[in-house]
Amino acid sequence: MMDRVFKVFVDFDGTITKEDTGDAIFTRFGDTGFVQRVIKDLLNDRISARECWVKLCESVDNINRNELDDFILKLEIDETFHSFVDYCNKYGIKLYVLSDGFDYYIDLIFRREKLNHLTVFSNKLKIDERNKMIPYFPFYDSGCTSSANCKRNHIINNSGDDEFTIFIGDGNSDKYTVQYCDFIFAKKDLLKYCEKERISYFPFNDFNDVAQRMEILRQKKRLRKRRQAELKRQTLYINE
Repeated sequence: MMDRVFKVFVDFDGTITKEDTGDAIFTRFGDTGFVQRVIKDLLNDRISARECWVKLCESVDNINRNELDDFILKLEIDETFHSFVDYCNKYGIKLYVLSDGFDYYIDLIFRREKLNHLTVFSNKLKIDERNKMIPYFPFYDSGCTSSANCKRNHIINNSGDDEFTIFIGDGNSDKYTVQYCDFIFAKKDLLKYCEKERISYFPFNDFNDVAQRMEILRQKKRLRKRRQAELKRQTLYINE
């Protein structure tokens, strides 16, 4: 049991934060009706996550950086995330934040929360000289249409066959990723997806729930990987 290694991967928007930061920003600074239509197209698989972000960024003209920053810094995180980070640190459990959102607002929020030491993989956002929002997708993979930042690849690249992967999430950008994970903590739309696809999961309300369940997993004498996740990973290795 002492040699058992867990790797934890956490979604950002709506999981660490109390609301979806990306949605909130574009609803505030863009055209609300247009934003809702684009997000609906994404959720109904009519467009990819990358297409969604490009459309939303292009729809915002002359963004005021100070107003944007002030808006971002008013957004709250789940206060139990701090104690969860402490829990992972206490037991030497590596934690990664995987977001289909943007580094611009994640960096601001994590600096405010003194969490900027965490490892984060996300899309990137720049504000150019015309005050336009320019998105970049350094981790894009055409095989991961539900997330412009392919979370699956980060999990594969940062875990080994002898390690147990844990994913914590809530939404559309997580639904493809969880198929490759051993233990899944889900709420909101991700929970509905897991139920629909018959993927085993633990429901949670906050990170205290996750820590309590993880402690049970840590203490188990025998722990098995999720078979379907193992098969998915093996297929991916073979195809590569």
